[in-house]
Amino acid sequence: MKRQIPNIITLCNLTCGVIATIMAVQGRLDYAALWMLAGIAFDFCDGLAARLLHVASPLGKELDSLADVVTSGVAPGIILLSIFSHGHLADYGSADSGWGVWSYVALLIPAFSAYRLAKFNLDTRQSHSFLGLPVPSNAIIWAAVGACACNPQWCSMAVIDTSGIVSFLTSTNIGLFILLVIELVCCVLMVSEVPLFALKFKNLRWHDNKTRFLFLAVDALLLILFGVMGLALIIIWYILLSLCTAKH
Repeated sequence: MKRQIPNIITLCNLTCGVIATIMAVQGRLDYAALWMLAGIAFDFCDGLAARLLHVASPLGKELDSLADVVTSGVAPGIILLSIFSHGHLADYGSADSGWGVWSYVALLIPAFSAYRLAKFNLDTRQSHSFLGLPVPSNAIIWAAVGACACNPQWCSMAVIDTSGIVSFLTSTNIGLFILLVIELVCCVLMVSEVPLFALKFKNLRWHDNKTRFLFLAVDALLLILFGVMGLALIIIWYILLSLCTAKH
C-alpha cells in the first residue's frame, strides 16, 4: 500500500485537472484556477511523498506526466481559449471582442506542454534544475489571468488594484494580442534549453540557497502587492532570476 500513496496523490492531481477543465468550459475561470492550483499542489506533494517513502518508480513518473498534461496543459489551454473566444469574462458570453476560430491558437498550450513533459522524462540532465519552463509554472500564469478576468473583485483585494490592467488584457484586441505573445513566448520557453533553477532545498544554509531565499522573499512581496495577479508576476520573476543567476 505504501508504494501506491504517491500514485494516489498523482491521481488527485489528475482529478483536479479534469474538474478545472470542466469549470473552464463552463466559463467559471475562477473556479478552474482554484482547481488547477490544487492539482499543482498535489503535483508537488506526490514527488515529495515518493522521496520520503523511498518508493519512486518509473510508473509514478509516467503517471505524473499524464496528470500534468491535463492539469497544467489542457486546463490552462481551455482557460485561454475562453478568454480569446469571449473577451472579458466578468459577464461571460456577452463580450464581442472574441477572436472566433483564431481563439484555438490557445490550444498550443496543451500541445507544447505534452511535448515538454515527454522531453523532460527522457532528459537525465534535469534532476536538480530545469532546462526550459516547467509546465506547472506556465499554468500558474493562466490560472491567475483567468481567475482575475472572471472575477475582477480578486484584483482589488491587494495593495495594488490590477483590475484595470486585467480588463484591458482581456477585453481589447491589443490586450488579447499581448496575451497571445505571452502564450507563444511561454510555449517556446517550455521546450527550450534555457536553464531555470529548481526550488529544492538540500539544506537551509544561506550560502547554498541564496537564489531560492531571494526568490521566496520577492514572491511574498508580489503576493502582498498584487494578490492573485502576483502569481503570474512570480513566474515572470522566476524566469528573470534564473536568467540572471544561470551558470554559463
